[in-house]
Amino acid sequence: MPSTWLITGCSGGLGLILAEAVLARGDQVVATARDPRSLGDLVARYPDTCRATTLDVTRDGDAAAAAALAEREFGRIDVLVNNAGHGMMGAIEEATPSEYRPLFETNVFGLIETTRAVLPYLRKTGGGRIVMMSSGAGIAGIAGDGYYNATKFAVEGLSEALAQEVAPFGIATTIVEPGPFRTEFLGRSMRIAAAEIPEYSDTVGARRRYRVDNDGRQPGDPHKAVAVILRAVDAEKPPLHLPLGERAYGLARTKFAAFLDSMDEWAPVALPTAYDSA
Repeated sequence: MPSTWLITGCSGGLGLILAEAVLARGDQVVATARDPRSLGDLVARYPDTCRATTLDVTRDGDAAAAAALAEREFGRIDVLVNNAGHGMMGAIEEATPSEYRPLFETNVFGLIETTRAVLPYLRKTGGGRIVMMSSGAGIAGIAGDGYYNATKFAVEGLSEALAQEVAPFGIATTIVEPGPFRTEFLGRSMRIAAAEIPEYSDTVGARRRYRVDNDGRQPGDPHKAVAVILRAVDAEKPPLHLPLGERAYGLARTKFAAFLDSMDEWAPVALPTAYDSA
């Protein structure tokens, strides 16, 4: 029996490649984008198993309508992929509320509302899967990515709690943490703080230059990333955390080693903080 997927952010990048791979293997997809006309070719190639619909994750009602469409057209939802999102670069001091608040509306609050809209259908199906697209930026903070880090750290914490809540229903949650893959992420999917404070040129400035120098040159192959995601979704026991690529693995290993070293160093004074025994 084919599975039915609801995937957000399918206009390009990993979302589009994932939708194509899922359809190619015979599953059914409700592919969503803010402008579903961008998905016309996908629907034309898979008219029986693909439906495209509008889903702006920041707009009330869109997620509920997409979920209802999946139920109406295919009778169920088996897999939700929260892929819609974008990046932002700039120092914490440089960015303004009008620049960073929309990032949270899409990457955090939009993801939350889409998940809430789909959960009743997943509980009804039982044994479903939720894929949360986080990032290596959800593992470790990097100068210049602070606001993006904050959104992805929020996704990580939310998803870890969600995994515990939905496990009794047979639903598994996987947090995907890609490193740099060759998509449009550093291009059209990246917002840049307009202000540049010279004092941050050696730290945040380096991050800005990284974007210019690496857009379209990222080492990661998105088709290989999608193959790993499919394998995880199909697994009997999917991983909770799924870093993808050498960069993401390096960030995790470096962070956790430093974290443990710092814990051990401060344990003699940080551990004995309970009330003294009477």
